[in-house]
Amino acid sequence: MKILVCIKQVPDSAQIRVHPVTNTIMRQGVPTIINPYDLFSLEEALRLRDKFGGEVTVLTMGPPMASESLRKALAIGADRAVLLTDRFFAGSDTLATTYALAQAIRKIEQTFGKQDIVFTGKQTIDGDTAQVGPGIAKRLNLLQLTYISKLVDCDPEKGEVVVERRAEGGVQVLKTAMPCLITMIEGSNEVRRGAFNDALRAARAEIVTWSAKDAEIEDLTKCGLKGSPTIVKKVFAPAPRSEKAAFVEPGKTAGDSAEALIASIFGRHPALEADMTKLASGL
Repeated sequence: MKILVCIKQVPDSAQIRVHPVTNTIMRQGVPTIINPYDLFSLEEALRLRDKFGGEVTVLTMGPPMASESLRKALAIGADRAVLLTDRFFAGSDTLATTYALAQAIRKIEQTFGKQDIVFTGKQTIDGDTAQVGPGIAKRLNLLQLTYISKLVDCDPEKGEVVVERRAEGGVQVLKTAMPCLITMIEGSNEVRRGAFNDALRAARAEIVTWSAKDAEIEDLTKCGLKGSPTIVKKVFAPAPRSEKAAFVEPGKTAGDSAEALIASIFGRHPALEADMTKLASGL
């Protein structure tokens, strides 16, 4: 099988701060990591390769420093890494990003062969839009399976894949044909650490680096700021709440604790008790 995984290098959200004056994200000095959701996709791709054979190619779009994340992916076990980097991509929103990535995937298929499955994370922790995976699928005319929690079965000979999809009220079991695009959610598997030999290979591996011209992206008006209709007007940190958390002394039994909690809630919101009493009397 030939499998492609799209990853993104993102700032560690646990260490991001918002500038108090400009209300913009302060990225200086913030370490970068592979988008966590993408790691679950990478692990799923590697499991398929280990079971059926083939190769896993990892693709990312970003500045030259994004090669660090690609080497980490190689150290985990990926076979090939492709970096799409060019000043024309600066300022891309999800529309421009999906255009560039889709063109790069077409170039990858021309160079390394047709891909059976394209994996992405459900979303990135710095954008949280969940639009890039579906956007790539639309541009490449791929069947898409989003918010996947488990890969139940895969049959390369029949060209079919069966998955479990998280949905409101339960889980959907879906089967579709390949080629397709799958977005994985958190906790769908346990990401491997990677073997020592893979770490050595990653350190000396050649990262395939393409500019817009190398990837045969002809319409540059669809890239970067020119191709991005989305504008971020403001970024701000939520104001701290003045109301403090209330502590309710637990009772001797669960019932006593529940009664104490209800009494505390009604004490702070007397109108709520009156509304519920009125509602109960009308039943």
